[in-house]
Amino acid sequence: MSKSKNIIIGISIGDPNGIGGEVVLKSFENPLMLELYTPVIFAGKKLLSFYVKEFNLDVRYHSIKSIDEALPGKLNLLSVINEDFKVTWGEVSKEAGAVAIESLKAATQALKESKIDVLVTAPINKESIQSDDFKFPGHTNFLDQELEGESLMFLVSDELRVGLLTDHIPISEVARNIDPKIIKSKIGTIKESLKRDFGIVKPKIAVLGINPHVGDNGVIGTDDQDVLIPALEELRQDGTLIFGPYAADTFFGSKKYKQFDAVLASYHDQGLVGFKTISFSEGVNFTAGLNRVRTSPDHGTGFDIAGKGEASPSSFMKAIDTAAAIFKHRTMYEKLTVNPLKNISRKRR
Repeated sequence: MSKSKNIIIGISIGDPNGIGGEVVLKSFENPLMLELYTPVIFAGKKLLSFYVKEFNLDVRYHSIKSIDEALPGKLNLLSVINEDFKVTWGEVSKEAGAVAIESLKAATQALKESKIDVLVTAPINKESIQSDDFKFPGHTNFLDQELEGESLMFLVSDELRVGLLTDHIPISEVARNIDPKIIKSKIGTIKESLKRDFGIVKPKIAVLGINPHVGDNGVIGTDDQDVLIPALEELRQDGTLIFGPYAADTFFGSKKYKQFDAVLASYHDQGLVGFKTISFSEGVNFTAGLNRVRTSPDHGTGFDIAGKGEASPSSFMKAIDTAAAIFKHRTMYEKLTVNPLKNISRKRR
């Protein structure tokens, strides 16, 4: 185990041709971050030295050969990638994708072995990561395979939480991928996460319709009437505080989301357009439903500004803070629920 008493934050470097390395290192220019957390970056010496020099950053890193050597108050680097890689800003390349996946796989393995407490991932490019050894559309699907549980893409901020029924699939496949089983599963995951990871005792969850205007009683499709509404009625019978479905076009603009602890959207853009409009730069992508905690910033690789020194670390810093907060909530929840009768008896003594 590390010598640190702080939460150990494992960090995958993301696509090295994007803004990932920049926002990671800028996050730790703030000395308070090193007081609160013990970060371990899974990358390479040459790559980090390049970023520090390129952006004239006021950071120093401590090279380690194993996570056991990680020191509190230091930015720890565990070298796991090809040191011959050279950055070409804003370019989609297989070489960059290979670096991103090397970093992700090493960090994920450390997470599985509990050598790090949480994982925070810098953005990857979905095209460059594709290979014979990696055929996932993104982090969520990969982690769903590697970790225990059923993953849910959960976008969270101080003001809003949005989960997705379907995530990285074409819009033409959305309706056929929504059935009563997936609806109940995703709502169950959100409900459990709100209780376990955010400390909400009786979560209230809103659901957005599949079709425009929730299908207008079948005029604009029958998916809501045939599939979504009956599944929600069954969940209400079990005592789940589930509301809707609501028409998505007015839900966010009318601020109706403020009445609920979370919102479940039917597909990617239905949920993320509203979320990023309200919480951009403050939002965090949290992979709920798994036995380990992983977060990431709510932005992508930023190829259009890569290498210009313009990238803000605010969302990445928020991802670190959120991962730590969820880890603490989850640890406390598990202590309280593993043997509730034992805890009650202790309080009465």
